[in-house]
Amino acid sequence: MTKLNKDVLFLIFEEFQDDSKSLFSCLMVNRLWCETVIPILWKNPWCYDINYYDKNYLFIIISSYLSDYIKEFLTRQGIQLPLIPCESLSFDYLSFCRSINVNTINIITSIGSSLIYIQFILKQEFYGLFMKKFPELKYLDMRSIEHQIFYFPEANLRFESLCELICDTSMDSSYFYGLSWLCQHIQRLIIFNEDSGVHNGIAKLISVQKNLKYFEWKELNWFSVTKSDYYKEILLALEKKADTINHLKLLFIHQHPTLYKVLPKLHKLKTLIVDLEEFSEEQLKACVYRDLEVIKAGFYELRAASIIIENSGGYIKKILFPSYEFDDYVDNFDGDSLIFIRKVYEYCPSIEYLSLAISSSKEHFIEFEKLLKICQNLKLLIIIIVYNYDIEMDDIERKLLENGEELLKILSRSAPTNLREIRIIYDYKFSLKVLEEFLENWKGYALSILTCDPIYKEENYIKLINKYKNNGCETVIPILWKNPWCYSGINYNDKDYLFTIIASYLSDDIREFLTRQGIKLPLVPHQSLLLYSIYLKQEFYGLFMKKFSKFSRS
Repeated sequence: MTKLNKDVLFLIFEEFQDDSKSLFSCLMVNRLWCETVIPILWKNPWCYDINYYDKNYLFIIISSYLSDYIKEFLTRQGIQLPLIPCESLSFDYLSFCRSINVNTINIITSIGSSLIYIQFILKQEFYGLFMKKFPELKYLDMRSIEHQIFYFPEANLRFESLCELICDTSMDSSYFYGLSWLCQHIQRLIIFNEDSGVHNGIAKLISVQKNLKYFEWKELNWFSVTKSDYYKEILLALEKKADTINHLKLLFIHQHPTLYKVLPKLHKLKTLIVDLEEFSEEQLKACVYRDLEVIKAGFYELRAASIIIENSGGYIKKILFPSYEFDDYVDNFDGDSLIFIRKVYEYCPSIEYLSLAISSSKEHFIEFEKLLKICQNLKLLIIIIVYNYDIEMDDIERKLLENGEELLKILSRSAPTNLREIRIIYDYKFSLKVLEEFLENWKGYALSILTCDPIYKEENYIKLINKYKNNGCETVIPILWKNPWCYSGINYNDKDYLFTIIASYLSDDIREFLTRQGIKLPLVPHQSLLLYSIYLKQEFYGLFMKKFSKFSRS
């Protein structure tokens, strides 16, 4: 590595641009490595998983670029700025930067002063510096912005190169109109809907884009009374981008009829994440996406997903589902599930990531094994087993063990060797003997098995798991649920399985109470339970006291 030239090192380091730990470690190797990696780190210095409240070096570096006049003004306000002149810095850091994250800028300026007025001035000056020093602006996250930065000198030159924009509907319409004037080459547009008023400027911003490829709409307030007519304007603007849009993620509060008309016209989609529940079969058959690679729908939309899959071009690599809960009121689940499994192995031979819901019937297990034999590229498999609700209570434990035994036998016989992770949820159990036989078959392969059943934290299971860890079978059953709230990089606002799993322990009395309040557990996003969050938290803590084997750390 020490003999590689700078150009080769740069290409290698760029492959690690999302791995801040590795990049930061490269700074300490030698001067050549440091000079090579600094431009990569400073391309987007706000994106790393670090605590910016505790990292004042960004504030020191940026403030060193401030003019003497501004420094004197801030000093008169009692603000002690670092005395490092920008000429003495080892690198011209801002000349490498291509992005702005407003939230991180807000954090950094709070390091300089706790006074709102001074923070406002600092942000104003920082944005002015960015417009002067950045060679171009590629990425902008302007949520919670206070300054109309597109009016700064040189802003028109910087904004015309903008490729990715993240914003929210709390912004005034003038921001969207200003952006529409300057930014017409945005490829990724992500919008967070925070309030009840979606601004008309968003549709205008969409309509002026010449190469919009990715559009995402996220609802942050599921109690919002957003008028569905606003959705209509956005959908009609997206319709005009049918020849460029490849990736679509729509999470609207209200399903507007315009969606049924627009969605089939977006014929170049590679990613489709949208609520399909209210589509008719005729409308779904009109949705033909020959380049589709990713589809995400609900388990209650198995039939809809099957139709989309059948009309795809055979390139689907990911089929994802956001919910993991079933109940006996799911209409025709067994039939829809069988159709779905068959469509997957018939039309998705290259599938790599698959969420699969199956009944515990013999026919379902047969079709599941066919899928494993055909789909040899599988890397991640999420399996939800739903047992027959007609089973007598005394037979449930036996049936869960039978489900687990049959599932592991099928996986041992037919699972592709590419498989690296299995997540198994709900109606199954593994006996110690059956689990050992399965792990013995996978000896030598790097395999992770994730589940939530507390039985696998028992001593005899832990001993077995540890035994096979040393033989290459990486089983993390008891580890993930030792402290499931601690993992970095996980957006828990978007991980409803934690709520689903915990809520499954709620007593029938509590479930009945919530049902009387109009809540069907857990068919609504957990954000929708805001009115009852205090009551739910109280019940959750009660469950923790009952279910935890012991309590070691808060």
